[in-house]
Amino acid sequence: MAHFDVFNGDADGICALHQLRLADPREATLVTGVKRDIALLERVDAHSGDSVTVLDVSIDVNRQALVALLERGVTVQYFDHHGSGEVPVHARLHAVINTAPAICTGIIVDRWLGGAHRIWTIVAAFGDNFAQAARKLAAPLGLQTAQLDLLQELGECVNYNAYVDNEADLVMHPAALYSILHRHADPFTFIGTEPVFQELRESRRLDLNLARRIQPLVSALHGKVMLLPDAPWSRRVRGVYGNLLATGSPDQAHAILVPDTQGGYTVSVRAPFSVLRGADALCRQFAGGGRPAAAGINHLPQDKLPVFIDAFEQAFRRP
Repeated sequence: MAHFDVFNGDADGICALHQLRLADPREATLVTGVKRDIALLERVDAHSGDSVTVLDVSIDVNRQALVALLERGVTVQYFDHHGSGEVPVHARLHAVINTAPAICTGIIVDRWLGGAHRIWTIVAAFGDNFAQAARKLAAPLGLQTAQLDLLQELGECVNYNAYVDNEADLVMHPAALYSILHRHADPFTFIGTEPVFQELRESRRLDLNLARRIQPLVSALHGKVMLLPDAPWSRRVRGVYGNLLATGSPDQAHAILVPDTQGGYTVSVRAPFSVLRGADALCRQFAGGGRPAAAGINHLPQDKLPVFIDAFEQAFRRP
């Protein structure tokens, strides 16, 4: 019987799986991709008697493939914090879904495991821009400030690696990054011994420096819309730059746009930290999706940009 581990290629997906496999090691075929590559279950060639674990990708996006796997006799374990719609009821589906605003998949797995590998939950939460939740989880561990800062940087660097539109722009494929990271039960040994961490750190630093030079396309009291140029660094940095802007201006919403290959834009939206809602509803108006705090649009046609800007202003305007 074969097993498949299916996971989002960002920090939350990677660290959630890492925790789970530290607690329950097993040989598995890895199925993952870049951040927005979330229709992953259709790639799983599993049959009766096989099993699949899914982490940090929406049931709604994978519903048809999920139902097909279950009907073929495959057992599926599912952990996620994204909007799922109605969760299928099936004897072979074991789903743990929590869509609360300050919950990431790493935290869901942490609770499932009773905190067995909590230090990696902290990395996941930092990577998913839940710094407050990460620090709360870290409080009982007695970490020094410098150690906590390193965990935050690790989470942000792993997350940064996944925010591209195509694999050619990656620093490292998420499956390869997970395989290296999974050698280390202690994140500090990964940080101190694996060259890929320094590579991610430096690439992220350079990309953020370029992003900080860009002036807003729209700047208002309630939020900013940033249009980055068509460049590999823009595609890599858009997610972590959005998180950085959201953290720095918690009462404002932010949208980061990057030109795509279809003549339109890929969009990342961050709701104000002070409310943590509205991003998903906005993006759904343009065939996107995500979470209330953070969402995205894979393709916004160029002629819809003024409509999007108006919808952005309406979504986050305060009375």
